[in-house]
Amino acid sequence: MTTVTRRQGTPAKGLSGGAFAILLVLPGLALLVAVVLYPLISSLVTAFFEQSLVAPGRRFVGLANITAVLRSDFLPLLSQTLVFTVGTTVVPFVIGFALALALNTRISGRGFLRGAFLLPWLVPAVVTSFLWMWIFNANYGVANGVLETLGIVDEPQAWLSSPGTAMAAVIIAKTWASFPWMMVMLLAGLQTVPPELHEAAQVDGAGTIRRFRAVTVPHLRGIIGLVLLLELIWNFQHFDTIYVMTGGGPAGTTETFAVAVYDTFYKGHDLGRAGAIGLLWMLLLLVLVVGYLRVVDREEKA
Repeated sequence: MTTVTRRQGTPAKGLSGGAFAILLVLPGLALLVAVVLYPLISSLVTAFFEQSLVAPGRRFVGLANITAVLRSDFLPLLSQTLVFTVGTTVVPFVIGFALALALNTRISGRGFLRGAFLLPWLVPAVVTSFLWMWIFNANYGVANGVLETLGIVDEPQAWLSSPGTAMAAVIIAKTWASFPWMMVMLLAGLQTVPPELHEAAQVDGAGTIRRFRAVTVPHLRGIIGLVLLLELIWNFQHFDTIYVMTGGGPAGTTETFAVAVYDTFYKGHDLGRAGAIGLLWMLLLLVLVVGYLRVVDREEKA
């Protein structure tokens, strides 16, 4: 008796290669539709209706919700989101780049330091937020204790309750959690710079700063662009740190698009307005995503 066996991974009898491929991706596609696409489309459609979380039914209102958001909340939310996004991207980038340059030299204990500096990145965002809430606490916070000891402040400051300092405190907390990732990415890029380029520039009389500008930065231009764009995208939609530390307060001075959508939906029970904020937020986020894709495409073609 002759036994005919079908090779593993080949389509079943009667199925074309295309049909077999579709069957393979159907479970993943169904999960994507159920978890991502359906909630996204449903929330965007809600922007064109007057609908409450605590009342049945809804009424089509067209662009009324979007117009109302543009006239009232949009500019404050945009400015505060941009302040948070830029602050939590530029500051950790500068710190991460400086540390990457230091750890790329032959300093003693650099292996230990590389691991130690990664710890803030490994801590969950909620834990990080509670840690910095304790540091900035007006009554027993470490920040006030250190600053009073140094004579910089005369009395305890309410960092998270003051409109003038709350955003800065949140940016500091997010910076502490963000700089290790940027440091690692930039350090990896620095290790790809050929030593011969630095040696040639040094022979030509270039100093440390000039070699940094003429050799290091041009070689890292691609990775710098990707790191900054990715961090901008992530920070533009960041929620955890702000919500845990300030809840968008005081007086809405730290409220970003992410916090506004949550508060409008779950506290204000206004699905239509929350959908309108989310729609405008998504359109702005698309600009960053398109920029990221263009940078990636340009790097792949280079």
